[in-house]
Amino acid sequence: MGRKPIALGGVLALMGIAGVMVAVNSVHGSLPKLPSLPSLGAECVVRADGEVALDSVQMANAATITAVGIRRKMPERAVVIALATALQESKLENREDGDRDSVGLFQQRPSQGWGTPEKIQDPRYAADRFYSALKKVKGWKTMRVTDAAQKVQRSAFPNAYEKWADESAVLARALTGHATGAVACTVSGDPVLRGAAAAAALTKSLKLDWGSGLPKVESNPDDGISVDVTDPRSGWRYAHWLVSHASATGLERVRFANLEWHAAAGKWQPVTAAGPTDENKVIAGVFS
Repeated sequence: MGRKPIALGGVLALMGIAGVMVAVNSVHGSLPKLPSLPSLGAECVVRADGEVALDSVQMANAATITAVGIRRKMPERAVVIALATALQESKLENREDGDRDSVGLFQQRPSQGWGTPEKIQDPRYAADRFYSALKKVKGWKTMRVTDAAQKVQRSAFPNAYEKWADESAVLARALTGHATGAVACTVSGDPVLRGAAAAAALTKSLKLDWGSGLPKVESNPDDGISVDVTDPRSGWRYAHWLVSHASATGLERVRFANLEWHAAAGKWQPVTAAGPTDENKVIAGVFS
């Protein structure tokens, strides 16, 4: 589809090294870290015991892959393997073509029984099929990332997935809710949707990604939506998912746990402006 490559991974590939880990950063400050590599124009930065930069499409696809894994009650290790596989196969881009008849995030092949091209290009379907195949691999939980991925993918380059293990661990830690304010995306320009249309798009995407396990979602067409949560980890799962999908849905702000993210600023900060806060809800506002 011609999208930009993963910023960190693209530079690493050019340099011929496997990955760079940096120190933990938090909303309230940062620890000293290794010099960062130059950005290739990424709109999203994920910081969770390391740092990864992605564009908005890659970020949304990573969040969807993670949500499908959580919905299927797969452990975080499975999410790491799935993300590493998609990074290697497509750079987290939902590609229309690839080697031979390969398509989609995981470059699955219709001729090998993965489904029709149309189905495989649905990121939720593709992720679901990947997790189903991974579950059938005996001993996958204790394998190296690249070995587990290879058992599913049967690639001509069986060790290629390992170079994405560190980046995938950072993404998985943030998107499964283990980190606070870890996904920060900057959304510039005019929003793609506003008001009721934006609130409806957010609600629809949430339900598609999270399925029947999604908690109660309340919608205010003029302002946005709120998602009920039971604990901080579940709250950050949904908060990070929302920010990951902001560019395509008209999301303008997210509040949770006395922190807020705004599209233009692109970072999490302590709540300062007036407005609703609730430790049992993730509150998402859309452009009016």
